[in-house]
Amino acid sequence: MKFDFKKFLPHLIAVGCFLAITLVYFSPLLSGNQVQQHDIAQWTGASKEISDFRAKYHTEPLWTNSMFCGMPAYQISVEYPANLIKYVNDVLFLWLPAPACYIFLMLLGFYLLLLALKTDYRLSIAGAIAFAFSSYHFIIIVAGHNSKAHAISLIPLVFAGILMVFRGRYRLGGAIAAVALAIEISANHLQITYYLFIAILILIICELINAALKKSFPDFIKSSAVLGMAALLAVLPNITNLWATYEYGKNSTRSQSELTEKKVSTGLDKDYALEYSYGISETFTLLIPRFKGGASGEELGTSSATYKALKNNNVPEQQARGFIANVPLYFGDMRMTSGPPYAGAIMVFLFVLGMFVVKGEIKWWLLGATLLSIVLAWGQNDFTHLTDFFFDHFPGYNKFRAVSMILIVAEFCIPLLGILAFKKMTDGSLKKDDAIKYLKWSLYIVGGFCLIFVLLPGMFSDFTAKADESLKDYSWLLTAIRDDRADAVRMDALRSLFFIFATSVLIWAFLKNKIKQISNVYFILALLALVDMWPVSKRYLNDSNFVKKSKAEQPFQPTQADLQIQQDPDPDYRVMNTTVSTFNDASTSYYHKSIGGYHGAKLKRYQELVENQISKNNQSVMNMLNTKYFIFEPKQGEAPIAQLNPAACGSVWFVKEFKMVANADSEINALSKFDPKQTVFIDERFKEYMSGFNLNYDSTATIKLLSYLPNDLNYESKSNAEQFAVFSEIYYDKGWNAYIDGKLTSHIRVNYVLRGMRVPPGNHKIEFKFEPVVYATGEKISMISSALLILLFVGAVVMEIKKK
Repeated sequence: MKFDFKKFLPHLIAVGCFLAITLVYFSPLLSGNQVQQHDIAQWTGASKEISDFRAKYHTEPLWTNSMFCGMPAYQISVEYPANLIKYVNDVLFLWLPAPACYIFLMLLGFYLLLLALKTDYRLSIAGAIAFAFSSYHFIIIVAGHNSKAHAISLIPLVFAGILMVFRGRYRLGGAIAAVALAIEISANHLQITYYLFIAILILIICELINAALKKSFPDFIKSSAVLGMAALLAVLPNITNLWATYEYGKNSTRSQSELTEKKVSTGLDKDYALEYSYGISETFTLLIPRFKGGASGEELGTSSATYKALKNNNVPEQQARGFIANVPLYFGDMRMTSGPPYAGAIMVFLFVLGMFVVKGEIKWWLLGATLLSIVLAWGQNDFTHLTDFFFDHFPGYNKFRAVSMILIVAEFCIPLLGILAFKKMTDGSLKKDDAIKYLKWSLYIVGGFCLIFVLLPGMFSDFTAKADESLKDYSWLLTAIRDDRADAVRMDALRSLFFIFATSVLIWAFLKNKIKQISNVYFILALLALVDMWPVSKRYLNDSNFVKKSKAEQPFQPTQADLQIQQDPDPDYRVMNTTVSTFNDASTSYYHKSIGGYHGAKLKRYQELVENQISKNNQSVMNMLNTKYFIFEPKQGEAPIAQLNPAACGSVWFVKEFKMVANADSEINALSKFDPKQTVFIDERFKEYMSGFNLNYDSTATIKLLSYLPNDLNYESKSNAEQFAVFSEIYYDKGWNAYIDGKLTSHIRVNYVLRGMRVPPGNHKIEFKFEPVVYATGEKISMISSALLILLFVGAVVMEIKKK
């Protein structure tokens, strides 16, 4: 077998091009800087205890006490070393640092997808640039949504494999689909993966209809069987994470509540889930980036109406420049946004052209997936009530919030159909007259729309925004800001019109033989796509977003209050920090065990405790959670100070009495007024556990914590009679085991969220260990299945090479 290097050289050129573009965009990474990412900073705080444990003991704790008084670490930071697919992922990343690796994989994946669809490598390069440099990808990177960017980067590869299978390349296509989907799942962003499956479902429906029309059901069934096997092979290496997430999901905020007033919902509350719904007219940001002003905070220049108004009203120069660095230009329907999901004027134009020139099931798949994602992104603005149907009847849909995120499907489909349309216009399969006719129609539709907003930007809007309420006392400033919003729409509409017209001229010139070399046409398209997409993305991720590596790795500096609290030798106590948004901030977790934190899927019962008791400043509940310190500001602007809470109950204590309650409602309401040191409330479902127990409180009895690890707590008890102990630790029965003198012993949930246990008389060693079955068993399955998948993939590639 002789390797033909010349055939492989174009692909090396493509990869080199992608690598160069990526490194230029992320050039500060080469100087040792990192992108300053809000959610990564929060993750650093949330995962500090986990990462410290991992570094010291070289294993996973699987539990952390640093947030919300304790929760599983599955959705925070857990490594799954048995899943060997991660090594394939490293190869695809070319070992580039994050977040540059995600953009590189978007480029590479989309390129391979277009190659799978028999597209010239030069045109495939142009398509890859158009997809990867969508502004949304850079916006989420700045926000720190790395797992989301990672999951999006795998979408093209997944579809490359699937489409190859449906076109008869079962072996290689199935292998690519399985490996890509396995990495997609391991990226651990279930919402993106869920939306990917919706797009896959639409493709399968289109292929089924096509099979019915062509009477080729055997081929469809064979393809479906191959893809079904590929899906199974993709799931098994990720079984540990999926199983643990499924198990935890039953107890998280995504699950059904036991409280009467919330029992109707089996997922998130609808208002909360649909909070970030895209405005119907806002959809045109796919075509005109600042169709709704852009981000909630956009930078303006000194020629802007806002700056001139500030100067005319005698605002000091420094203050004026500070204001125009972050002007509230956004006037869309959402509460706020970090920027628009710009898909590119060129690609939207070509997408519309594709409606005329691309034929077959692939067009209907891409059109159907695009329209569905757009309508579902409207969420509560959806006038067809499609969202209500999906939310109430589509399995799992109500587990996710920020429905506007589904626009990632449209951002994938638009450039794909756009490139297929460009290919159709330049491959000679259309009559020139027809091609020019369709080109004109598309130009009139898309270019005409842009022209309207160049000439009349305020045709459908008065440029008012929800953010204007805070400036209502400064009418002169609001007038100027609205003028700048109008100007932003006009200039971006003109910008999009230019790229649409330039692309039309390019295609026309080729059809009229003004440009004879197709390679020149592809090069110009790639250049236009880069010039179109790059500057818009640079608005939201540029050199100003980079900081020194040391600052990124340690985003939180200790205050004097933090240093004071850290002097306490007690190994297990909690802190409430009132100087931050306690339950939406993980900075406290970087230094302490916090009763708050930052996470989208905390334990359901703990969230309900926050809503029903902690938010009402119930000091008894604070005490039972062992909140030993409060951090607060004496006065606004002053340094935070730490205040000791002498009433905190400690890590564990014996109570004098127990009271049985009927249900969850009774239990959480009982906490409104009680002394946690004296009384404990127990749900009737644990009645059998308490059967025959007569509490004879021993005032001389003692119980104390001897040693602490997040997944292993050791206590010592001494008593003359059987006692009932309350442990200030969160109850989670899917992994926590209790041992008395080394013997497995039952424990129960008390006080709605804590652990309780009957402790026999005498001197005893009590140990709580977090030993989830899902991790131990799942890792064994993961190791075997991931090794098998890699071998099958290598075998498929080798056989394909031999076949060629």
